[in-house]
Amino acid sequence: MPTPRHRTGTFVLAIAIAIAIASTAWAATRAAAQSPAPSPAAAKTGKATFAGGCFWCVEPPFDKLDGVLSTTSGYTGGTKKNPTYEEVSAGGTGHTEAVEVVYDPSRVSYEKLLDVFWRNIDPLTPNAQFCDRGSQYRSAIFFHDEEQQRLAEKSKKDLEESGRFAQPIVTQVVAAAEFWPAEEYHQDYYEKNPVRYRYYRYGCGRDQRLEQLWGKAG
Repeated sequence: MPTPRHRTGTFVLAIAIAIAIASTAWAATRAAAQSPAPSPAAAKTGKATFAGGCFWCVEPPFDKLDGVLSTTSGYTGGTKKNPTYEEVSAGGTGHTEAVEVVYDPSRVSYEKLLDVFWRNIDPLTPNAQFCDRGSQYRSAIFFHDEEQQRLAEKSKKDLEESGRFAQPIVTQVVAAAEFWPAEEYHQDYYEKNPVRYRYYRYGCGRDQRLEQLWGKAG
């Protein structure tokens, strides 16, 4: 049978162990609470660039997608650095109006972006989209890496072989070039100027032509 002295020593040892465990747990909890949360910007994102005519009309279908983080209207595929809207729309810089899409690949795939792109453009008319004419309105997919190139070329080939259109697909699949954001008043134009946007879109015949090409929107 343990002596009173032995029992006292055991009790003191047990208390010391309990205090040590509690102190370790408290320190770990405090350290976790003080550790900064992962920044959303640090999460992996993807970038896609599409040209489908007037960039005012290309932003909305991508903005509606869950997983798209931002869309930016701008100019790409040309030679002049930091071109203005007036310069690009005059057709002398080689740029096309385009939209840069930043997205979360864990929530939306590049294939889904391609599908949305195709169904919002006229892939049959070279150097034009709807009422806008000139190479600055040509349709194009600007790929950012080999995987995007593979998927873009496959999607174009699949569309060509689908038998949907008798005419050839003229949409370009080309390597991404430097992208120049457009002037601020062009960004989210459909939200800032909804009446003017709808008037332009209807007058340009965009939705009418899209229905001819792809059927009624679902």
